[in-house]
Amino acid sequence: MRTHYFHYSMVGVLLSIVTPSLAWADEMASYAVDVTARASSDIRTRGVSDSLNRPGAKITIQVAHESGLVALAEFTTVSKKQFLEGDGADVLLAGGYRFGDPEAWHFGLGLAAEMFPGAQFKAPNRFDFDTFTPTDERTTNYNSQFAVLEVGYGAWEGRIANVLSKTYRGANTGGVCGSILQFSEDPTKGLACYARGDHNSRGSMLYDLDYKHELGLNTTLKLHAGYQQIANFSEANFADYSLGLVHRWWGLDWGLDWVTTKTRARELYLVDDNGHTRATDDNSWVFSVSRQF
Repeated sequence: MRTHYFHYSMVGVLLSIVTPSLAWADEMASYAVDVTARASSDIRTRGVSDSLNRPGAKITIQVAHESGLVALAEFTTVSKKQFLEGDGADVLLAGGYRFGDPEAWHFGLGLAAEMFPGAQFKAPNRFDFDTFTPTDERTTNYNSQFAVLEVGYGAWEGRIANVLSKTYRGANTGGVCGSILQFSEDPTKGLACYARGDHNSRGSMLYDLDYKHELGLNTTLKLHAGYQQIANFSEANFADYSLGLVHRWWGLDWGLDWVTTKTRARELYLVDDNGHTRATDDNSWVFSVSRQF
């Protein structure tokens, strides 16, 4: 098979989002607005790079009302080589309701939408085993919608997100099976994927557990564990972990995180970067600096 059918990179398809925690506003009168600007040595989502292992930036705007209603908008730079034909941006909009005691049990319900303006890919979603050629080429975008449930106790915060959209970051038969066929040294893996038929990824589940502990001297310890379960594509399931420190100095938050992933199909996290194949799921140190306004 000629691999030009799979020139697109589908790493972006299988990078999962970490839905931001809808933070509590302290001592607000009726509502509070927080704006945070962040620069990072790598934009990592669930342990996998969205910026092709390069630096990036993020702006987060959050509005919290005393009734418990919360709205969030987040704008992040991403790689155009992963999110093809796009503007190099990831836009996340979310809204929800939180209730309970932030020092004890607390809960949250919300909806979120992640959009990559202009980004889309074309891929064959079927494989004709009689003629041994891919067929049924379609255009798919990377946009996703989610329902989110939060359950926390004190410094512990757990989140479950269910994918409501037809695909999760574009994950369908053409994207997943095509990437495996493109990057795997064993073509039978991709063919076996196509042989399962034409599927989407609606109903995928994303799980996250986070913990923060104040160490003193303006320093906070952060722990994270996550797991993504992709509907109809078990090869895309993986776990991610991170350990980090944040230190407040000169009015800025300086962060250093060790990020690691346990992926099942490495082919899904490889990107063609001008003829060079780059992995986006490698273990990595990530340095960041942010300021809240």
